[in-house]
Amino acid sequence: MHVIVMGAGLAGVATAWALLEDGHRVTVVDRAPEPARGTSFANAGLVVPSQPFAWASPSAPLRLLRAQWQADPPMRLRLGADPAQWAWLLRFLAQCTRSRFRSNTERKFRLAAYSQAELARVQHASGLAVEPLGRGVLYLYDDEAELSVAAATAASFPGVAERIERLDAEGCRRIEPTLERSRLAFAGGLWARGDESGDARRFTLALADACRAAGATFVLDTPIEAIETAGDRVTGIRTARGILSADAYVLALGHHSPALARSAGLRLVIWPIKGYSATFPIGEDHRAPSVSGIDEAHYIAWSRYGDRFRVTAQAEIGGFDVSHRPEQFAGKIRVIRDLFPDAADWSRPTYWAGLRPVTPTGLPYLGPARQPNLWLNAGHGSMGWTMAWGSARIVADLMAGRTPEIPLDGLMPGR
Repeated sequence: MHVIVMGAGLAGVATAWALLEDGHRVTVVDRAPEPARGTSFANAGLVVPSQPFAWASPSAPLRLLRAQWQADPPMRLRLGADPAQWAWLLRFLAQCTRSRFRSNTERKFRLAAYSQAELARVQHASGLAVEPLGRGVLYLYDDEAELSVAAATAASFPGVAERIERLDAEGCRRIEPTLERSRLAFAGGLWARGDESGDARRFTLALADACRAAGATFVLDTPIEAIETAGDRVTGIRTARGILSADAYVLALGHHSPALARSAGLRLVIWPIKGYSATFPIGEDHRAPSVSGIDEAHYIAWSRYGDRFRVTAQAEIGGFDVSHRPEQFAGKIRVIRDLFPDAADWSRPTYWAGLRPVTPTGLPYLGPARQPNLWLNAGHGSMGWTMAWGSARIVADLMAGRTPEIPLDGLMPGR
């Protein structure tokens, strides 16, 4: 069967690989000139099944409200006139109950844990020659009470509890010795030794090359204008280069998915949430951390990729604008420099901003659409690197008529 995958980011390339493994002929189409140019380009790179907690929580509305008066908040709300933003926000707020937070978190963990195992399998099967994933992620807290709440929350979720170890400040320094030089005080942290980190873009590019070697075709620099339908089937996708047709189609375009889905009569509730990253070179005289992590007090993540040190921060619920200014990074960089004073060459930053495709539940859309030959794989939010591989295998299994290895409640379209 010939399948067109719409999207060459993490989700799209992972799906292409899963379909190739099943023996399909695959064409990947994307507006960008190369794979992984959107959300996958310079993200945090964390593979974190131990942190599946849904953003829509009982505390989220108050945190959003307080953030409006903070100078550099970890989460920011910028309301606009787009009705889709208001519709998304209302649905997000509806998910902020204790019971929905729990069910969404349990479902995210199920998918994330399965996906991490699938990522390991894909690495082995593809034989990719990319830098190995770093093992373990450290979550720092500057307040003992907040650390206790986080530890208790993790302990209340079966599966998550077994992945987390609580540490005092000295225990955190043993895990990451460069914290000895930190100018920031912290009470302790949570150590997730089974979590991982790595450069999502490099891996996606390498896997795209492996897909090409296995016979996939990539049609890049080609915006998709609409999904063409006739009756109850998709007949093709209209692009700047004309109509492209196949037997089946997978929509994996991240935050662009809702606009394109509307042309096929589908309504996907996905909104772009902006994040920022800065990447710095590491020289011989620098002492960068070897363990990735998150400063939970400031919601700033750090990762090391060989000779590069990356800092990512903020969740901005605004619009589709990815512009950024150096001063927007100043507060974030000041925090990470206090945490790791000698980590990198702070005078040579590479700035980036991208849009995470977030659903109100935090769970992606996976499975068949209204048309029997159209499939969805979109809306992974901030956990695309974590959830892409399991999502791709689930979609491929469903297309083949196989029962996926995990339950799909909360993931199927029409949920």
